[in-house]
Amino acid sequence: MAFEFHQDKEVYFSYQTENANKYVIPFIEQSYPITKNTRVLEVGCGEGGVLKAFLDRGCTGMGIELNMERVELANQFLKEYIDQGKAQIIGRNIYDIDVEKDLDDKFDLIVLKDVIEHIPDQEKIIHYFRSFLKPKGKIFFGFPPWQMPFGGHQQICASKVLSKLPYFHLLPAPLYKFILKNGNVAEGHVTELMEIKETGISLERFERISKASNYKIIEKTLYFINPIYEYKFGLKPRKKIPVLGDIPWVRNFVTTCGFYLIEKQ
Repeated sequence: MAFEFHQDKEVYFSYQTENANKYVIPFIEQSYPITKNTRVLEVGCGEGGVLKAFLDRGCTGMGIELNMERVELANQFLKEYIDQGKAQIIGRNIYDIDVEKDLDDKFDLIVLKDVIEHIPDQEKIIHYFRSFLKPKGKIFFGFPPWQMPFGGHQQICASKVLSKLPYFHLLPAPLYKFILKNGNVAEGHVTELMEIKETGISLERFERISKASNYKIIEKTLYFINPIYEYKFGLKPRKKIPVLGDIPWVRNFVTTCGFYLIEKQ
């Protein structure tokens, strides 16, 4: 079940910008004011909708994206800022970027929204981000815990049953793959969903990796109803469920999104 606004890239772009303005930036500004001097890097920027919210605030920004079709769209949607020299979109693997040779300066803030759960070897990438940050630089992460009802991203399935079936991504990998392959799921989506099963991340694991890489968690908000559901389902965002939302490991099953702001130590 692909949501309609995912298909209309201009609408998706505008929703991402609005969502960042209403929820992401206010969350960050609880501890770190966004100003025209803030230099922002968005990793996995897609069409650039989130990055635009920061550019609109006067920041300078760079987006990194592997999907070249999305890079092309980001260059179109952010053309005004790119022409002014305030934004740049790079279609490369972040590991292929040499900070000293390829960049004019390091960043005050790195943004990853709905991205870290797709990246293999999260210990490596989170530590690697340190080389992109200025002293005391910050990173925003917004992601769904793997154990949440649709943490496997099974909503992308064409099957009307599987796309609405919660938690079945938690089954053992062979059984999960068998169900997908026999459930009217395209081969490409089967591969994608199995990759997500390997890279899905819990709240506890994220916090552990961050601390091990010498970051300090300075803000955290857990959502029972993800802010993006306002656009997907017309649901008002709601923060964690009392008690259940505070119990380690259990909270992963009732948290649809975690917002974190961490600081380089």
